[in-house]
Amino acid sequence: MSSPVPPPLTTTISLAEFQQLCAAWPDLRLERDPQGELIQMAPAGSETGHRNLELGGQLWYWNRQARLGLVFDSSAGFLLPNGAVRSPYLAWVSLARWQQLTDAEKQGFAPICPDFVLELASPSDHLPTLQAKMSEYINNGARLGWLIVPLLNQAWVYRPDQTPLLLERPAQLFGDDVLPNFVLDLCTLS
Repeated sequence: MSSPVPPPLTTTISLAEFQQLCAAWPDLRLERDPQGELIQMAPAGSETGHRNLELGGQLWYWNRQARLGLVFDSSAGFLLPNGAVRSPYLAWVSLARWQQLTDAEKQGFAPICPDFVLELASPSDHLPTLQAKMSEYINNGARLGWLIVPLLNQAWVYRPDQTPLLLERPAQLFGDDVLPNFVLDLCTLS
């Protein structure tokens, strides 16, 4: 008989302790919420990983042509103004804002909220948790956010001072003035 799955570890730690933990255990996938609670994240499934790379490739290619900022994958952590350290699936920071950071700030968890964030829901994710995370990004300075939920064929678009917009079966998402002329092709996710 197998033993029950233990409950997730819940602990509150300071930012300094979080940084020490990440330095000591770089292979762990962790985030820290604004109250200092440690959040464990399991690796994504293979299909989600493939989808993430498809999406990231499109953003990277657009940015390579536009040269307007820097693209980050889910291994990058950002220290948000509210004290949380978050690692969105994909993020983009304008070049002007990135250049305002010191070299030391760029080396650690950059103390900046990305201009754009994308979260890709995997089958094990809890949608309300991801929606709260998207709102957190917007409340901390993100100018555009996309929450893509492949299992429901949905995309949620987040913008400051607007109610999140739910799109059913979208074929494309548009970068507006944040990512000028960027069009994300969602047909590659099928």
